[in-house]
Amino acid sequence: MSAAAEVIILREVNTVFPIIEKTVLNQDVVKIKVSAPLIAKKALPGQFIIFRVDEYGERVPLTIADYDREEGWIVLIFQTVGGSTKRLAALNVGDSILDLVGPLGVATEIPEDVKSVCVIGGGVGCAIAYPQAKHLFNKGIEVDVIAGFRNKDIVILEDEFKAASTNLYVCTDDGSYGIHGLVTAVLQERIDSGKKYDMVIAIGPIPMMKFVCRTTEPYNIKTIVSLNPIMIDGTGMCGGCRVTVGGELKYACVDGPDFDGHKVDFDELMRRNGTYRTQEHDCRLMKQAEK
Repeated sequence: MSAAAEVIILREVNTVFPIIEKTVLNQDVVKIKVSAPLIAKKALPGQFIIFRVDEYGERVPLTIADYDREEGWIVLIFQTVGGSTKRLAALNVGDSILDLVGPLGVATEIPEDVKSVCVIGGGVGCAIAYPQAKHLFNKGIEVDVIAGFRNKDIVILEDEFKAASTNLYVCTDDGSYGIHGLVTAVLQERIDSGKKYDMVIAIGPIPMMKFVCRTTEPYNIKTIVSLNPIMIDGTGMCGGCRVTVGGELKYACVDGPDFDGHKVDFDELMRRNGTYRTQEHDCRLMKQAEK
């Protein structure tokens, strides 16, 4: 059975997906636990879902931040930046999401000989970095986590990362909490101190991932990044999520979302992600005017 066919079956079996737990992590980030037994049964770190709040909603991809196969739930952590995520954030325990398709994408591939990994998350990207760190740590791999945020007020998942890492380094741009500085500075310091990483996994804003890759490239450290291009159907048919990797055209939804960071054309990715910036700005202004 193809992945696309399996996704359709998951939608037909589950008519709605109830929210069974909700936590507001900070003023812009919400965590929800959703009952989705068939998705939880097959989910792996690095994969994602696409949701639609109701029949009028747009399709939005979100990474599966956690899952429990026995209890049949998945966790979604998201930032309220647009109309659809704000509508999702407005739902409460007992409410349901109409559509939830997945798991989509290729799970993160970890070579058998990996013994030490640095997982780097930036901002809400830490929600994607967490399942990676947890999976690796539970496999007995040494895991250093570097989590970066603009300031103390938006720090998320600190306790969860502590439980899923050998060492945790929290840093803030303004120095209001943890280490004052960027994640790349902490990574460079760890490398300079003699730390040998078999792999680095970086997930966060595109500029952050780009400069993490620049930091690791001189040392030939395998670096995996999780990309977030514009995405529509999530099954490789629309071509909206195309990215250039090693000079070849790839689709993040079916070839990724993980890619070799040293081969990604980050500048092209940033340009494409900004394609609808004007329309998004105008839409926000319109929504504010309606209030």
